[in-house]
Amino acid sequence: MESLMVDMVQYDCPYIDTTVDHDVSFTGLHWDFNTARQQLESRVLVKAGSVEELDNGLNTLREHRNMTDYRLLSRRGDQAIIKNAVGQTSAMQAIRNNNGYLTGAFEASDGSERWHIGFDRSDIVSDALSELDRENDFTVESRATITFEDYFDLVEHVGPAKTLLDACRSLSTVERETLETAHKNGYFSTPRDATLGTLADEFGISKTAVSKNLRRGQGKLMGQVLDAMGDIDERA
Repeated sequence: MESLMVDMVQYDCPYIDTTVDHDVSFTGLHWDFNTARQQLESRVLVKAGSVEELDNGLNTLREHRNMTDYRLLSRRGDQAIIKNAVGQTSAMQAIRNNNGYLTGAFEASDGSERWHIGFDRSDIVSDALSELDRENDFTVESRATITFEDYFDLVEHVGPAKTLLDACRSLSTVERETLETAHKNGYFSTPRDATLGTLADEFGISKTAVSKNLRRGQGKLMGQVLDAMGDIDERA
C-alpha cells in the first residue's frame, strides 16, 4: 500500500473556507463516504480561539453552499463536536476515481487541509495526483510504501499507541524541555556528556530542581511505556 500525507487547498471545501475567515480548526473523528448520496458524512471536533470565534465559525460552516447536513452534538467553551455531511468535492472525486481512500483523520486549519491517503498499488498514484492537481493546490508532505501486514499491525495496536501518545501529552512544558535538553546534551549517553550541574546551568536552576523535573518526566513516560508493552505482549 502507498501511504501519502497531503497538505491540500480545496476551493469547494466548507472546512477550509471556514478556517480562512475564522480562527477555528476541524479534525475528523469519524467519517464515511455515502456512495448513494455522493457525500462525506463525518463527526468532527471543532476548536476555536474563543467562544465568539466558535459561534462565528459554526454559523459559517452551517451556511456553506456545499454543506448538506449539520447537527451540533455537544459543546463546551470554545470547542464543539458536530455531525455533518459535505457534498463530494473535486479532490474527493479525484481520489475515488483512482481507487484511493482516506486512511486517517483529516485536519483543516489556516486555509488548508491535511489528508492521509492510501492506494493499493503504487502505479496509480501518479494518475491520482495528476487529476488532483487540476482543481486543487497541494503538497505531498510524505510518501511511504507500507505492507498490509504492517498496516494491520498498526491497527491492531491502536490502544498501546494511544497510551504512548497520552504519555507524551501528560508531560508539562518544563518536564518536556528538561528531557529534550538532557537527551540533546548527552545526559543519557554512556559515558555521560552532561551532568545535573551542566543541565542546571542550562536552565538557571538548582541541580535538585533539574533532578526533580527529570524524575517526574521519566516517571510519567516509563509508567505508560510499561503499560503499552504489557498490552502488546497480550496481543502477541
